[in-house]
Amino acid sequence: MFDNDKSYKLIMAILQKDDYDDTVEELGRNKIFVTKLCSSGGFLKKENVTIMIGVEKERVDEVMGILEKMAGKRKETVYALPTPVSGDHCIGSSMSVPLEKEVGGVTVFMLDMEQIKKM
Repeated sequence: MFDNDKSYKLIMAILQKDDYDDTVEELGRNKIFVTKLCSSGGFLKKENVTIMIGVEKERVDEVMGILEKMAGKRKETVYALPTPVSGDHCIGSSMSVPLEKEVGGVTVFMLDMEQIKKM
């Protein structure tokens, strides 16, 4: 399946669990296959997913574009109830307020590989 005369990269991408399904589906549509490793972040202890992708050097930009589009940082609108000020019990205080929040984010490690073998 792999040509030993070509140059390959191993891409390890750590993405948020919520972005995993859509990202892997998009990679699969483009005939880019992954191996999943379960992982967790060290700082926030949030559940992450690490995927390993072995790909020809010529396809690295394609993979990086998919990772950025599907799992990269982006803004999302969430709706929150305002916290009433002490003694403020207005009837209208139960209306939700739109807030913009940053979600997503992918960390990528890229390594040179001499060859890939599937046996």
